[in-house]
Amino acid sequence: MKEQLTQTLLPDFFAHQKQQEKLVLLADPPATDLEILAYLRRSAKFAEIAALAERDVIIVTLCEQMGITATDEEWQATGDTFRREHKLFETIETLAWLDQQRIRAEEWSQGMRVLLLEKKLKEYLFGVYVDHAYIANRNNYRRVALSQILVVDLATAEKIVYTLRQGNTTFCALALEHCNSKLSSENGGFLGIRYLLELNPEIAAGIVNAKAGEVIGPIQTRLGYYVLRVEKWFPSDLNKSAREKIMDLLFEMWLKNLHHDFISEE
Repeated sequence: MKEQLTQTLLPDFFAHQKQQEKLVLLADPPATDLEILAYLRRSAKFAEIAALAERDVIIVTLCEQMGITATDEEWQATGDTFRREHKLFETIETLAWLDQQRIRAEEWSQGMRVLLLEKKLKEYLFGVYVDHAYIANRNNYRRVALSQILVVDLATAEKIVYTLRQGNTTFCALALEHCNSKLSSENGGFLGIRYLLELNPEIAAGIVNAKAGEVIGPIQTRLGYYVLRVEKWFPSDLNKSAREKIMDLLFEMWLKNLHHDFISEE
């Protein structure tokens, strides 16, 4: 009997739900731009979006000052690459995507221009530097698979190092128990694969000569004490992808320092 009631009632229930959802969707039009702006403010996300907008303004302004321009052909090629990456092969697909994103074709086109100018600005500022610096010191361009445990006090850090070197437990278990970094704790301490130059300077200096499997630390930083383990070293290889990644890192650090200097002068 219960099974028969379930078979009878469930289809009616879901049909009713779909009808109600349809009515709600029809009654509630999409949020306006002003409503979206209000949401960003009350959800404390406005500053994050404002920072991205300011970043674009800085890029465009610097390109104007340095005489960096984009030709129509380069502009078109950037747009074509974007469409291929997003599988927007036909015009109708592109228009549908623009409608879904709630932006006009002209706005998207300007976004492609800023993307292109950013790429050219990175090359202008750091292209030659990366090539020369790589030849001069390849060690700085190595990648490392790294695990970490971050704690606030030295005594705990020293205890973790001792326990690991005694082999009484695993790095993962100690990270889950002690690590104050949520992301690292959830990953059992594994930070990921990083370039040496994107690590905290104290950490980079501490692991630069370490061997795979070696436990290093404690290393003190402004965030606390780090216990680290080098999982694997990857040889430096300045291919196109690595070169772009390194320029991205240098550019973001440069922008951060530029912003910091600007704030300090105010």
